[in-house]
Amino acid sequence: MTNVGTLATKPLFGLPLAELWFALLFFIFGMFLFLDGFDFGVGVLFATRTDDHEKEQLLAAVGPFWDGNEVWLVVFGGALFAAFPSAYANLFSRYYLLMFAILAALGLRGLAPEMYEEREDDHWKTLWGYAFVIGSTGTPFLLGLFVMNWLVGATGLITPVGVLGGVTVLVLTIVDGAAFLGLKTRGRLRDEMRKYGVRAAVGYLGGAVITLGAIYVTEPGLRSSFRSPLIVALVMLTATLTGIYVVALRRRRYYAAFAATAALVFGLVGLVATLLFPFVDRTAGLTIREAIISTLPLNLMSIMASVLLPIVLVYFVVLYSAFSGPIDMEETYQ
Repeated sequence: MTNVGTLATKPLFGLPLAELWFALLFFIFGMFLFLDGFDFGVGVLFATRTDDHEKEQLLAAVGPFWDGNEVWLVVFGGALFAAFPSAYANLFSRYYLLMFAILAALGLRGLAPEMYEEREDDHWKTLWGYAFVIGSTGTPFLLGLFVMNWLVGATGLITPVGVLGGVTVLVLTIVDGAAFLGLKTRGRLRDEMRKYGVRAAVGYLGGAVITLGAIYVTEPGLRSSFRSPLIVALVMLTATLTGIYVVALRRRRYYAAFAATAALVFGLVGLVATLLFPFVDRTAGLTIREAIISTLPLNLMSIMASVLLPIVLVYFVVLYSAFSGPIDMEETYQ
């Protein structure tokens, strides 16, 4: 039996907990990017609609989900702080303006639909419709900027690789949103979203290739990582999944397209994590094992995570099961 003395001196069951928490950290971020990603994508696609009823359809599609999906971002921040506090402090102090910008964009994205429904005035709806699009566009772009800056160890806020990564993540959310709307809408609206999804998928593949090329050119220290079999496999998988997504949408197999989107998101997150490993903060030269907390709190936290994380996952299964299927044609956001 594991006693307190053992918990304080040895990793739980002899597991490589530092590496497992690093993997868990990026799994959590992947969950956020996938689940809230379709919310962002729907918000961007909202800009393509001129018909008020179609706008209401898009808002109704994401209404039950978006606030719950944001939980994963909170969990990501909490996990980073709990497991790698020195990296958390470095990242949030180095990119604090970027963090505030992300929070502002998230706040705008969340506030806009609520305000949009408060009045029937055309000018009011136009104003908050623009706010919804801006918040939905700005958040994934800024998140991509943050992640790519984190990956390459940039000390500035705006970098070429960061901007390319931001655009790539933004386009990926459109891919995600179009697949989600394929599941939630019907008729002409669904057909138009399918076309946007196909275009976005091609754009995402191009953006991913250009971003990786920029990293290879501008970051000599990462060039050897590109020869890793895992990196090569992830790149090839991304190209394959993009093809599967396009074919699935064209054949109206929306569940397959949505599953391909999930794999694309986690493939991107896995690619970033693999390139970053073994560092958790490249700028400060902090490796995973150097930044991880001491053994006792790490063991206790691992026990708590093994209990709480499955509960959270079950909650999301129940939530998505309860609101599965296409929305009613007359359904609105409220």
